[in-house]
Amino acid sequence: MKKQEFQEEWYIYKRKLKAFFHSLPFYICRVFPINTHKIVMWTLEGKGGYGDSPKYIAEEIIKRNRGGKEKYEIIWLADDPEKEFPAYIKTVRNTLWKRAYHLSTAAFWIGNTRTDYGTRKRHNTIYIQTWHAIVGLKPIGKQRGSRLPRMARIVSEYDSGLIDYVLSGNEWSNKMWPDGLLYYGAMLQTGVPRCDVLFYGKDQMHRKYREKYDLPQDVSIILYAPTFRGGSQSGRRSVNADIGSLNFEKLIDALERRFGGTWYVFLRLHPQVAEESHSIIEKEKNGRVIDVSHYADMNELIAASDVFLTDYSSSIFESAIMMQPGFLFVEDEEEYVKDRGELVFRLKELPFPVAYDMEGLERHIEMFDQTQYESDLKKFMEMLGMFEDGMASGRVVDLIEGIAEKKN
Repeated sequence: MKKQEFQEEWYIYKRKLKAFFHSLPFYICRVFPINTHKIVMWTLEGKGGYGDSPKYIAEEIIKRNRGGKEKYEIIWLADDPEKEFPAYIKTVRNTLWKRAYHLSTAAFWIGNTRTDYGTRKRHNTIYIQTWHAIVGLKPIGKQRGSRLPRMARIVSEYDSGLIDYVLSGNEWSNKMWPDGLLYYGAMLQTGVPRCDVLFYGKDQMHRKYREKYDLPQDVSIILYAPTFRGGSQSGRRSVNADIGSLNFEKLIDALERRFGGTWYVFLRLHPQVAEESHSIIEKEKNGRVIDVSHYADMNELIAASDVFLTDYSSSIFESAIMMQPGFLFVEDEEEYVKDRGELVFRLKELPFPVAYDMEGLERHIEMFDQTQYESDLKKFMEMLGMFEDGMASGRVVDLIEGIAEKKN
């Protein structure tokens, strides 16, 4: 056996052993009854804050609670419970025993990422997986082919075996998520709750974020949200932020030449590398780059912005729902594909202008044709079979209430 194969086998053995001991508190906590009005939520395996689809489902539940319907208790598992949460959400530190107790006594689980390997679910508990993308550009699961590590497949298959429902916002997801998530169960065509704000929150978010950062209401904002890099093939994953040769000053100048007005950049690094944002901001001296990396709700930021820029983030497909100009800045496509696997779409197939260096990005911005772009976007959305309509949260809570009513 080669050294690399031995290391992988040893790593898998340790992970499985850890998962066994991880499962024991879940069995012990089964002495406690299930609370039929208890819902446990999380984002990014507990690392995230109050955001993504669980947030919008929670707010719909709270709205109905206030309307006099069944009162549901929402528990939010967070590695850092001191993060900003509304008073009506009960945050619980995401330790093993607390996680085991609350998941074991909840009627519903709602998350946007996997559970911890070794988690056990009781028969009467319903697990709704919202996932954290409506359409993917980066390959996941079987889409990665030989680049999918064995341990990643084991963890994915284990978690998918616990799931009762996965949410979908388009026909593309109905076809792609089974192999992508390694999940072959029920797919609910409710729409994705995190997208609801893109239909009804544009004006509100426009005001909110300009007031939050003391900006005039008439300034324009480009949201720059690169994904993370590194370590996807190793046993222990390490990630890093890299904006390459992107020049914020030149970016702002190009936007002001093409669209007019005064422009600011919202920098939103991936949550796994958000701590590195300060090192990028410190280099900017013009005061036009604002760090929003630690704000939990990505889609509020999209709704507040006027243009979206990324490399491989799936969020660009959500900005497209608003017909928001979107650009791809991909200097390292060959290296990225070598690490992750072939992208789900060829970049040239997408309706977004693709730049491979700063000069190309400036040129795409200056030549941007909104009319042609919207025409291309509409065709692309039709190809995806998009059925988002801003009503997803209500449909998911209808499902929860329906299931609870049958149980009771």
